[in-house]
This record gives sequence, C-alpha cells and structure tokens, in this order.
Amino acid sequence: MSVVGERVAFGEYVRARSAALLRAAQALTANRADAEDLLQATLVKAYQSWDKISDPAALDTYVRRVMVNTHISGWRRRRLDEYPTDEIPDSPAADATGDSDLHDVVQRAVDRLPRQMRAAVMLRFYDDMTEPEVAAALGVSVGTVKSTVARAVAKLRKDAELGADAELGGGFSS
Repeated sequence: MSVVGERVAFGEYVRARSAALLRAAQALTANRADAEDLLQATLVKAYQSWDKISDPAALDTYVRRVMVNTHISGWRRRRLDEYPTDEIPDSPAADATGDSDLHDVVQRAVDRLPRQMRAAVMLRFYDDMTEPEVAAALGVSVGTVKSTVARAVAKLRKDAELGADAELGGGFSS
C-alpha cells in the first residue's frame, strides 16, 4: 500500500485487505452471501469517512469497527420487523418435493423409451405439439406418430418404477 503523506489510498487498501475483511465478515454472519453484503456496506461507510482517518495504523481497526457496528445495526433492524404471534399463518407453504419426485420418476421412465418413442412423447406431451406438428418435426406420417405415441404410453403404463410410484401415492394417471 502506498502512503502519500501518511495517507493510504482507499482502492489500494481494499485490494490489499479485502480477503481478510471478507473472512472477518463471514465470521460475523456465518454465511458467504451475507458476508459479502456486510463487507460492501462496510466499505461504503468507510469510504465516506476515509479522509477523516489520520493514522494509517488504525485503518484496520477502524474498518473492522465499522463492520461490527453495521452488522449490529442490521441485526437490530431485522429484529424489529419480526413480531411473535399466537396465530398460525393462514396456509402452510406447499411441499413441492412430491411433485419433484414424480417429475424425476416420469423423466427416468421416458428416458428408458427407445429414441423414436421418446422424441414423439416429448414433442407431443412436453412441447404440447399436435400430431401433425410432431409428424412434420420427425419427418414421419401422422399415423406413425399416433401409433408410436400409443405404444410409448402403453410402455409407460407398464413401467415398474412408475407403477411403484403410483402405489406409494405418487399417482401416475393417463
């Protein structure tokens, strides 16, 4: 860091000390994203008062103090926004894990289909194309699309993994 007349340039200080300051912020927040936000807010506040710091040896101490004060202020502000209540919220958040699991099971079953069947099913049902559109995309007749999709759906109905999921309540229906 260059000291010009006992003054350290802010940019040079940040380049030299940012890794150590980020570690300090992470120790305060226990979260990398929050630590980066805290460090950014700290550096903004420190920059605004940078010319008032007369002792270059006190820079780290000053910036860390700003960081701690900023962290405490943010913590206090968040605390005021949350109030305990005796009432339970109207509706709990939906649990999407079941939908995600079903999607994974269906995707694996579709992946097990032969290439031509898989392409026809994906275009027909996932991309929501009409049978003539699927026929044009695959370069086959409409009748071929109908029979290929029908055979693919029949295979999916017989798929053991999909059947097991339906028995467990996942429910695959046509």
